[in-house]
Amino acid sequence: MQNIDSISHVRGQSVYLDDIPVKEGTLYAVVLGSPVAHGRLISLDTADAAALPGVARIFTAADIPGDNQIGGIFPDEPLLAEGELHFQGQPVCLIVAQDELTARRARKLIRLEYETLPPVIDVEEAWRKQQFLSPPRTFRLGDVEQAWAQCAHITEGRAATGGQEHVYIETQGAYACPEEGGRIKIYSSTQGPTAAQRTAARVLGLPMQYIGVEVTRLGGGFGGKEDQATPWACMVALAAHLLQRPVKISLHRADDMRMTGKRNPYRSRFRIGLSDDLQILAFEAEYLQEGGAAADLSPAILERTLFHATNSYFIPNVQATAYSCRTNVPPNTAFRGFGGPQGMFVLEAAIAKAAWELGVPAHRIQQKNLLRENDEFPYGQRAEHARARDCWTAADAAYRLEEKAQAVETFNKTNELHKKGLAVMPVCFGISFTNTMMNQAGALVHIYQDGSIGLSSAAVEMGQGVNTKLVQAAAHALAVNPARIRVEPTDTTRVANTSPTAASAGADLNGQAVLNACEQLLERLRHTAAGLLQVPPDAITLHDEQVLYDGKNTEYDWNKLIVEAFRRRVNLSAQGYYATPGIYFDKQKEKGRPFAYHTYGTAIVTVTVDCIRGIYAIDAVDIVHDFGNSINPLVDRGQVEGALIQGIGWMTLEELLYNPEGRLLSNSLSAYKAPDLHASPKRVNCIPLETEGPPTAILRSKAVGEPPLMYGIGAFFAIQNAVRAFNPAYRPEMQAAPFTPERVLMALYQ
Repeated sequence: MQNIDSISHVRGQSVYLDDIPVKEGTLYAVVLGSPVAHGRLISLDTADAAALPGVARIFTAADIPGDNQIGGIFPDEPLLAEGELHFQGQPVCLIVAQDELTARRARKLIRLEYETLPPVIDVEEAWRKQQFLSPPRTFRLGDVEQAWAQCAHITEGRAATGGQEHVYIETQGAYACPEEGGRIKIYSSTQGPTAAQRTAARVLGLPMQYIGVEVTRLGGGFGGKEDQATPWACMVALAAHLLQRPVKISLHRADDMRMTGKRNPYRSRFRIGLSDDLQILAFEAEYLQEGGAAADLSPAILERTLFHATNSYFIPNVQATAYSCRTNVPPNTAFRGFGGPQGMFVLEAAIAKAAWELGVPAHRIQQKNLLRENDEFPYGQRAEHARARDCWTAADAAYRLEEKAQAVETFNKTNELHKKGLAVMPVCFGISFTNTMMNQAGALVHIYQDGSIGLSSAAVEMGQGVNTKLVQAAAHALAVNPARIRVEPTDTTRVANTSPTAASAGADLNGQAVLNACEQLLERLRHTAAGLLQVPPDAITLHDEQVLYDGKNTEYDWNKLIVEAFRRRVNLSAQGYYATPGIYFDKQKEKGRPFAYHTYGTAIVTVTVDCIRGIYAIDAVDIVHDFGNSINPLVDRGQVEGALIQGIGWMTLEELLYNPEGRLLSNSLSAYKAPDLHASPKRVNCIPLETEGPPTAILRSKAVGEPPLMYGIGAFFAIQNAVRAFNPAYRPEMQAAPFTPERVLMALYQ
């Protein structure tokens, strides 16, 4: 089945926030952000701006009727600044005017008086000053201290990964309309409609029932709209509530980049110990996470870093400690992989360095230590249906790893100014929200009198094809043509108390809720058909819109059955619900079973480096991926390719830079290099692993959104291996991503 949104996308008919027709009297909002990264707000003079013709009102923290607080995990982030300023771009006041141009003109007339304070921009400085957003956490397995004595080889080093701008096509925005009875309707570009609803209610001092949030689709999210879409929804809700007029905000790209958080950068230290036969006996890591000025989702991201500290390997003795550090940059936030990639990179850096010191290919160490069935992760869960070795074996068989490695070596011996590099990147990624409470979802399914079907869920479509998969699930359960089914916009008034569409769990959680609703309807319809035919319900089945008795067609098809069910006053609506079974985690013990299942895969990455210029090309990425029983191979393959290139961009091109005063230097798409066609691999092969998916995956089709991003890590190490082929003396003090052409050039001649 093709993606159900494809036709409307290519015709330009898909409705995003800016496509919603505005109501008569709509006002437009812009935000004044802090000009300094750290300071104390002394006074705010808005008189001249407020007097400008066309300005409706300027809102400050003093105008908030409820709680000036939007923090999700911790209440440490005001909606509008008061007292202290924590990062450049922090919202100070909201200007609302008859049009956006007037609002921007008014913004220039506002005068801020403030005292500048020294900012902390470097994560290691924040760590030394013990500026933490949350208490440090440690995961342990075995006894690391005793294990060192058993190690024949011990390697120590440092690693760093940078941030990453989400570069969603649609910037942050929201549109709020006051309704009868004091209610506010918010159209928001958010991955978390309930989070926006809950926080807006908190800011306005209203019950949640007075706030409705609707989302048709997003023009990209990647985690950047899981939590950080909320403040903009709250701002327009505040203005609409107090002015009793519709209010819209849609950030310009420069404002979006300056005011919103990115992927968390990390600085890390590691120590790894191996036996003579390359078994990893011990691993110790310390991660310094740059959280930014407020917690946002950083504590949860840090937790997932620890969950993925050992990636796809079994290591009997592990100690991993992580610190979430407060700095004076915008609060960093969720990004595809949610801390997992940062953790995996550190272990891969440790393996790479150990391999250099031992004079062996890193893939020999990797293969030796892959997970086996029932191996224990540092967080207590055991590997069930472990596919790490299966994926590696399948990749080796399909792509001939050793032959590739030999071809790279031969090329490098015969080419002086171009060198090739090869790296293998195995992936093991846990699927579920690590906050157990969030692993629940609801759905609402209506069958109308004419046999058409309306489907509502909490899933937010942002280009990942979740709506298509929900239609497939419903069509499969009800045995109808998918064309009968329409997916309604996500709306908190139809499906309440929802988790955000994130953690790669959108299709699993919401799809299972849809199946639950459809199973209720199917049971009612089977009993209706049994009554019509005067036969036992157990003998009734539906297939291809036909009612079957003992496997044979009857006089009833889908349309006739629905008409008869309605005549007999059968309820043709059902609310479905799903909560992932068997998962839990004890944060006191740092042990549990946090994931419903794991997704596995192996990628072989080959690159060519131009050793005069420092530029490089990704020749090929050859993947074996564990899709389970994919219900939509086309959509899933698209997710693999998109995630892969996003991962390659993070590892090789995308460099976020702040100056010592906390100003974002890479503040536009001309100064920030996102991957384009030229940065993409020349060839991407992706073979599905032949395996059975778990029952907790929707129709046994495994989650696919985040895991493939980690394949991009292989590009870093492939480039590094090519550099070492040209310059054997290359010994970096820190393995730091992104490995930009500038850094490659310096490494070639270190």
